[in-house]
Amino acid sequence: MSEAEPEIGSFHPSVMGPDAGPPPRNVQATSVVLQAGLPAELPREPITQPEALPRERRGARRLAAGERWIARVLRTGAVTSGTLFVASLALELLPRDESVHVAIDLLRKGAASMLLVTPVARLAMAGTVLGLRGEWRYAAIAAGVIGLLALAVGAGFQA
Repeated sequence: MSEAEPEIGSFHPSVMGPDAGPPPRNVQATSVVLQAGLPAELPREPITQPEALPRERRGARRLAAGERWIARVLRTGAVTSGTLFVASLALELLPRDESVHVAIDLLRKGAASMLLVTPVARLAMAGTVLGLRGEWRYAAIAAGVIGLLALAVGAGFQA
């Protein structure tokens, strides 16, 4: 035989054996165990522990949870204020006497108060979320704004 025509016996047995060719269809795959271990330079990550997330994903999950809490605070304030105002409008349909007038007044003042308190509660929630995430500068700014608002309200009650 010449060098251009290789010998048939030099092929790998899996190619020339009786089960050569593609595997039959609908056959369940089997796992293969590799004898060689992982090289030392590859990091080993815990695959079976889903709670061991990378730091970026944990931060993203905390951020999403914080944004959901802020949205809940805003939604709760808006719905409560709207409900109080609609209830005061419903009381307008009742015949006028002193107790109905007092209830309408209280409901409208409560609705206005909720509209004013909701952004402050949102600011407090955002400051807390930022503090939990470790963004101390923004948490301190939120605390400072709340302090200034408290000082302004306190000065307003004095006048």
